[in-house]
Amino acid sequence: MKKKQYSKSVEPDPWQSLKTYTDARIALGHTGGAIPLKEVLQFKLAFAHAKDAVYSELDWLKLEQRLKQLAVPHLKLHSRASSRSVYLQRPDWGRSLNEASVASLKEMPKIDHDIAIVLADGLSATAINQHAMPLLQRLIPDLQKNSYRIAPITVAEQARVAIGDEIACLLRAKLVVVFIGERPGLSSPYSMGAYMTYAPTPGLTDERRNCISNIRPEGLPYEMAKQKILYLIQESLRLQLSGVALKDNADPGFLELP
Repeated sequence: MKKKQYSKSVEPDPWQSLKTYTDARIALGHTGGAIPLKEVLQFKLAFAHAKDAVYSELDWLKLEQRLKQLAVPHLKLHSRASSRSVYLQRPDWGRSLNEASVASLKEMPKIDHDIAIVLADGLSATAINQHAMPLLQRLIPDLQKNSYRIAPITVAEQARVAIGDEIACLLRAKLVVVFIGERPGLSSPYSMGAYMTYAPTPGLTDERRNCISNIRPEGLPYEMAKQKILYLIQESLRLQLSGVALKDNADPGFLELP
């Protein structure tokens, strides 16, 4: 009896041409009824990168060094979550400051500000380490040209988006912009998001925020992200609102890359 011959080659997928337009796992091909070994191994590697991102830490020394170059005061803060394991198990503790951080902010001069900027590790501190400063180096000069009063930049560890409301409230800021490491995806473990809230105060919910996500060179480039953030800041302060009530109606020409 003749043995059945099995092909060892990978059969191409009809959607192969669409891979040019996305990093998503499409058109993987197949070997018989199985996914090719190369794709299986790449999936495991991507999962490992995503897990590493969740447990990554802020590089405070490098962030502090580069923040000094911006000539804007800065301060290191911490949420109520004392560790990464607590942070993952108690999301509510990542939304508020610990007692020492609250005391630090209360000791600062009572000055009104237009904008508070918060860098939060979120679910990918590596995203902040890689993308926060290139974006701030573009954004801060434009904010200063528009004469906005910028509060000291705060760097919050074990933090979630809502922690920015408490920080900005204590800093007496009209608007807060929180840059945070987004939940890692299997094709983008180091993606950063920006969340903006007008009249921030503890207890606000997400419909009060505007979000710009996927900030990274392979996603939304720094320059375009800066322009979108600047537009939303201007409109938020002008209209005195944010969230679902604030629409991104920018002229497409406003958001063109140079």
